[in-house]
Amino acid sequence: MRIIVGALALALLAGCVSPGDLQKNDPSFKAATAKDPKRYALCVFPKWQDARSDASMSETENGYRLLVASNNMTDELLDIRKAQKGSTVTLYQRMAWSPGYGRGDMKQAIKDCL
Repeated sequence: MRIIVGALALALLAGCVSPGDLQKNDPSFKAATAKDPKRYALCVFPKWQDARSDASMSETENGYRLLVASNNMTDELLDIRKAQKGSTVTLYQRMAWSPGYGRGDMKQAIKDCL
């Protein structure tokens, strides 16, 4: 019985995807904007919230991070970093090929706010 419980716990942990894990992969989308990180994040974030109510935003050392997570897995991560002239915007997706809920609207928001 202990072996089954241990194996189940290990399987559940193996399914976790952190923001750091996503950033190890190639980005799904990368762009630059003349907007500073805060202005860009404040443009995109409400649109992400409309698409997915579980969207969150946090300030980082170099800009802002927007993410959507469900079931201990980060689905979408938008990294907005200060650049010499404006910001760089990098989108990481857990399964970029998957048509997940709200995914098209979130990607369109990224492009619309550039």
